[in-house]
Amino acid sequence: MRMEEASSPLWSIGAVARQVGLPVKVVRHWSDAGVVLPAGRTAGGYRCYDTAGVARLQLARTLRDLGLGLAEIRAALDGEDRLSEVAAAHVEALETQIRRLRTHQAVLRTVTRRTTPEGLALMTRTAHMSPARRRELLHGFLSDTLGDLDVPQFRQGLAAAAAELPDDPTDEQVEAWLELGELVAAGELRPAMRRIGEYAARHGGQAQDSAVAEEMRALTDYWTARVRTAMRAGTAADSAAADRVVSEIVAAWLASSANTAPAVTSDGAEARALLHEQLTAAAEPAVERFWQLLCVLGDRPAPAGIAEEGQWLITALRANSLPGAREARLEELYADDADPWPGGVLDAFTHVQDTVGSLVRATLPAHFDLPTPCDDWTVRDLLDHLVWENIIWGGLAKDAPPTEGHTEDHLGDDHVAAFETAAASAREAFLRPGMLDRSFGPAPGRRVVEQLLVELLVHGWDLAAALGLDRDLEADVARAALPVVRAIHGDLPRTVGGSFDPARPAPEQAPALDHVAAFLGRRIPR
Repeated sequence: MRMEEASSPLWSIGAVARQVGLPVKVVRHWSDAGVVLPAGRTAGGYRCYDTAGVARLQLARTLRDLGLGLAEIRAALDGEDRLSEVAAAHVEALETQIRRLRTHQAVLRTVTRRTTPEGLALMTRTAHMSPARRRELLHGFLSDTLGDLDVPQFRQGLAAAAAELPDDPTDEQVEAWLELGELVAAGELRPAMRRIGEYAARHGGQAQDSAVAEEMRALTDYWTARVRTAMRAGTAADSAAADRVVSEIVAAWLASSANTAPAVTSDGAEARALLHEQLTAAAEPAVERFWQLLCVLGDRPAPAGIAEEGQWLITALRANSLPGAREARLEELYADDADPWPGGVLDAFTHVQDTVGSLVRATLPAHFDLPTPCDDWTVRDLLDHLVWENIIWGGLAKDAPPTEGHTEDHLGDDHVAAFETAAASAREAFLRPGMLDRSFGPAPGRRVVEQLLVELLVHGWDLAAALGLDRDLEADVARAALPVVRAIHGDLPRTVGGSFDPARPAPEQAPALDHVAAFLGRRIPR
C-alpha cells in the first residue's frame, strides 16, 4: 500500500487479490471486463485500487459465488437500485436448485432399496423433470385413464388432489413424490383407477356433502374394525364362521348412503353381490397407495391402509354369497357319518400328530429363517402355526377357546416344548369319552378332530419340504385325506384373502400327500 493522501489509501493488485481471496489474474480479468476499475497506476504502470474498489471486488466475488455471470455482476454493481432485484432473482434460482438437489439426494438415498437398473433409471428420469412436466405427467395420466367417462366430480377431485413437491419438502415428501412418479408410470394403477371410474359412472358418482362423507368414514371404520377383530381371532374369510361377520357388515351397509340400490333393503344374494362389486372397485391396493402418497405431499394425515381388510371381506362375500349357504353346505357334508380314515379318525389323528412331532424335533433354530411352501412364511412362522392349530382346536374341544390371537408368538424360546405341550392338550381333549359325537355347531366332534388332522398333515408336508426331508408322510392317511379336502374345500374361492391358492398340478406317480398339497395350492418340488 502507498499513501498519496492520508484519506486515500491505494493497494497494488497483488495486495487486493490477497484481501479478497482471488488470484491476481482474476482481478486483472474482472478489471478488463469493467467489473472494477483501478484507481490509478504505479510509476511502473501497475494497477492500484482504492477502498471503494476493494469493496466492489468483495461484493463481486460474493455475487459470483452465488452463480451470477460477469455481465449480471457489472449491471448490479453499476446500478445500486437494481441490486435487490438481482439478488431476489438469484434467491429464487438458488431455491429451485436446492429443490432439485433435494430430489437428487432422495434418489441416491433410495438406491439401496432399488435393486433393478430399470427402477433406478425411472427414478432418475422422474427426479430431473421440471415442475411443469410433473404436472403434465400426472394430469395427463388422469385424463388418459378416465377417457370419456362421465364422472365430472370424480375427475375434478382427482385433479385437485394431484399435488407436486412443496417448495421446502421434507425427505418423506420427496420420497413420496418419487414413488408417485413410479406408481403413475407403472402398469398397475391405470386399470385400477379406470375400474373405479367405471363404477362411479355406473352409479352416478356425485359430489358428497360433508355429512355423507362423514357417514362413509364411519361405515369404513366400522367394517374394517369388525374384520380386524375376525382376523385377529383367526377366522378364515372363506369359512362358515365368517358369515356372521358378513351379516353384521351388510346390515350396516344397507342402512347407509353407500347402498346405491334403495330397493335392496335386506340381507341376501343381491345385497351381498352389490357390496362385493363396490368393494372390488374400491379395494385396489395401487389406488390406496396413490391416495396415501397424495396425503403425504399435501402434508395431510395419510389414512391407514385397509387393503388387507378389504380382501378379507371380498373373499368372505364370495364364499358366503347367500346367508347361511356355507353352513348349510357343510351340514350336508357332515350328515354323512362314515369314517373314511384308516383305523378311525382318532387313530389317524394320533399317527399324524406323532409324525409331525418328529419333524418339529428335527427342526433346529438354524432352520428358522428358511422359506416354506406357504407364501411369506418362514420355518419359524410355520412352527408357530402348528402350535396354534393344536391350541385352537384343542381349546374348542374343551369348551375353552384361547383368549390370545393367532398372530401372537406361541413358540417362546423352546419350539419343541411349545408344540409338545399344545399337542398333548389337544390329544387329551379329543380322547375324552363322547367327543366324536358331540355337536360343535353344524359339525360333530369327529369333524373337529378331522380338521386338526388335515391341518397337521398338510403343514407337516410344508415343514418336510422346507427342511428337504421325505414328504411322503402317512401315505394311507394321505390317500384318505384327498377326497375329504376336495369335498370340504373344493368350492372355496381361490383368491387373495382366501385360505388356499389355486390348485396346482402334481405328477401322477407322486406320493399321495403331494396330491393333497397340490390341490390346496402348494407347488410340488421337483
